[in-house]
Amino acid sequence: MSKKMQSNILLLITAFIWGSAFVAQKSGMDYIGPFTFNGIRTLIGGLVLIPVIFIMDKSKSKEEVTEVPTEEEKAKQKKMVLIGGICCGTVLFIASSFQQFGVSYTTAGKAGFITTLYVVVVPILSILLKKRVRPIMWLCVVLGAIGLYLLCMTDKSFSLAFGDMLVLICAVCFAVHIMTVDYFITKADGVKLSCIQFMTSGILGLICMAIFETPNLEAILDCWMPILYAGVLSSGVGYTFQVIAQKHAEPTVASLIMSLESAFAVLSGTILLGEVMSPREILGCVIIFSAVIISQLPERKKKEV
Repeated sequence: MSKKMQSNILLLITAFIWGSAFVAQKSGMDYIGPFTFNGIRTLIGGLVLIPVIFIMDKSKSKEEVTEVPTEEEKAKQKKMVLIGGICCGTVLFIASSFQQFGVSYTTAGKAGFITTLYVVVVPILSILLKKRVRPIMWLCVVLGAIGLYLLCMTDKSFSLAFGDMLVLICAVCFAVHIMTVDYFITKADGVKLSCIQFMTSGILGLICMAIFETPNLEAILDCWMPILYAGVLSSGVGYTFQVIAQKHAEPTVASLIMSLESAFAVLSGTILLGEVMSPREILGCVIIFSAVIISQLPERKKKEV
């Protein structure tokens, strides 16, 4: 089996883990509050990455290094990892909080598809940074809006349901998170950056848990399976698989495979929670998925004259 095929399989597993994690998130709300769930699971995600960092550092030390960084460069890298991790973790905490509260009021399947709209939102936010946006992205925005209307606005009004609105805000926050990660990822180690962002998000979650919720140890222990699934698999394993796989996968193929996360969210919600979508909602999902796929297609290169 080729390395590209192995990478694609890992990415497919990652998409399944992330999609099915919406079920774990929704199930967790039957036992504990959103801040408690997110705080514990993101802390677990950070702890899971610690041995991964240790193994990766050990393997790097065995490789032949042509340029050895100076102590000043090492200090600068550590500082950038710390600053980047805290910034990314803060945005991740905000995004995941909106998502977790939203999942409490909507289905896992709908939450999966609405969250996926971050792929379309990212290029639009790029305008604020004066970056060029491909013309095709405006078609994706229109398709995303149509899909969102069919999926969420099931009555004659133009108002979003409370849960759907929270998840839509979460999608915008995740778009900001991606842009924040994009800024720091070229300046810091990806896995270390992710570890610190999970720890930051987890600490902020636990602080809010102590302020706004009444944590119950018995309820937390009753919720051990959803917490571990979301923490160990979705955060730790999912991210690690993504990092490993993207070394050999083609970027376009990788993004398309990972966008299947939304489809797996619907399937998992249907099979495990008995969620059912109407034909109108299914059409909305299809249109949103189409917008995501179109947004990931590579731009045609202009022919040289």
